Amino acid sequence: MKVVVVDSPVANLTSISSALRAVGAEAEVTADPARIESAGRIVLPGVGAFPAAMAWLDASEVAPALRSASTRGASILGICLGMQLLFERSNEEQPTRGLALIEGEVVPLSSELPLPLVGWNRVVCNGDPLFAGVGSPADFYFVHSYRVVPGGGTNVIATASYGGDYPAAVRRGRISGVQFHPEKSSAAGLRLLANFLELS
Repeated sequence: MKVVVVDSPVANLTSISSALRAVGAEAEVTADPARIESAGRIVLPGVGAFPAAMAWLDASEVAPALRSASTRGASILGICLGMQLLFERSNEEQPTRGLALIEGEVVPLSSELPLPLVGWNRVVCNGDPLFAGVGSPADFYFVHSYRVVPGGGTNVIATASYGGDYPAAVRRGRISGVQFHPEKSSAAGLRLLANFLELS
């Protein structure tokens, strides 16, 4: 199955593409808005700061391509910062609008513990098909200082805790997001990516 991976300058593309290929996907890495707009399955990866990533999505015309693909019914998976970019706005560094494919905002991870959170953290899932066969709880690899606050119509399909509970994964129709890095999360992460290929 073909999956388009958005060729963002703020992403770990090699690891994500390798993980997708390991579960049987044909991963096409591209920043071509036309290819992204016409894709049936899209992975939006991301690391770093929200404003810089969103500025690139706008300047490259990938942002409208992603919105159009979503309207057309494509399945989209946002990973780490890619998940946050799916939301309406972020308060990181400065107020910045997002892709607005999911209602809600991005705020600092509330914690008296060291930030960013880097390393393995336990995830509790609620039985969503994206986590089929993963088990709950399961350990996934995180790197982040911000978290999402979903609005109406979005299902929180997994949670994690770091100085308090927060969404580790969300889904709204064909749009999914995971705060962790499945490509760095061993067998559990590969199973999640394989599940994404099967989502209808």
